Amino acid sequence: MAGITLRTVHCNGIALRVAEAGVRGPLVLLVHGWPEGWYCWRHQLLALAAAGYRAVAPDMRGYGGSDAPAGAEHYDVVTLTNDLTGLLDALGEPRAVLVGHDWGAIIAWQAMLLAPQRFSALMAMSVPYGGRPSRSPMALWREQYGDNFYYILYHNEPGGVAEAEYDADPRGLLSRLYLSPNSPRQPKQITDPKASAGGWIGRLGAATALPDWLTQADLDYMVDEFTRSGFAGGINYYRNFDRNWQLTAAVGDNTIKAPVQFIAGSDDMVIAHTDAEQLQRAMSRIASDFRGVTLLPGIGHWLQQEAPEQTNRLLLDFLAALAA
Repeated sequence: MAGITLRTVHCNGIALRVAEAGVRGPLVLLVHGWPEGWYCWRHQLLALAAAGYRAVAPDMRGYGGSDAPAGAEHYDVVTLTNDLTGLLDALGEPRAVLVGHDWGAIIAWQAMLLAPQRFSALMAMSVPYGGRPSRSPMALWREQYGDNFYYILYHNEPGGVAEAEYDADPRGLLSRLYLSPNSPRQPKQITDPKASAGGWIGRLGAATALPDWLTQADLDYMVDEFTRSGFAGGINYYRNFDRNWQLTAAVGDNTIKAPVQFIAGSDDMVIAHTDAEQLQRAMSRIASDFRGVTLLPGIGHWLQQEAPEQTNRLLLDFLAALAA
């Protein structure tokens, strides 16, 4: 894309492919979620550069053009935080503002606690954080869902069944996930709630058309990315919920003192119709300089792509306030 360059950066013992826009100005580090890559930030990279920032969006380890070590033990949140601080070192930058979406938000919340000297502020998208729970999330989900299907439990099934399903049909998965809340779909092929009834793709009705924010070229690019890299790396993030809970015990009760703001789509399945006041209360417990919640009406999970102009304005306003 014009204005965005791709290159490989070596840090923390691996190679990360990074997308960059803007060569001077404060560094803004954009951390993507699952199943995405640097490309989900294409609109933000250009807007940040035009506003005078240095914007960098890596393919996180396991994704796209970055290394994908074998084994789930290489994808815990401490290692991922070290990837980000190592990337700062490689870029010659002492600090950065973090922006994280989906799994990128999970990583960014913990990076603010694990390496507060390296990250000066956070804009978290889609995934809120109210502090370390008293029990591992995996234990709670296993109790909640039991024998029923839940994609996070599916990603933790032994034998690599999830990546085998997704690797066999990348387009089938991505075309069903990259949709708006009101996107028309065909009927689901699997309606039995039991996990034994099958995997995830058949539980997601196929789209009858692409949403207006996603072109065929956009979808084709991401399908090509996952066809080449496979899904195992990204799924390994999910296999670390227990380990991450254990590794973050030392910082679990700490407070983020840097400025934090949260944005999400009002119809994002992750927040499950939680209202702004409830989200504000939860995140204010962990962030002493919490600067508010904005929910974009009618927008779903992929907000920086679904509503790029609104997302960019919120992000640029947040950054401008930091410098005021």
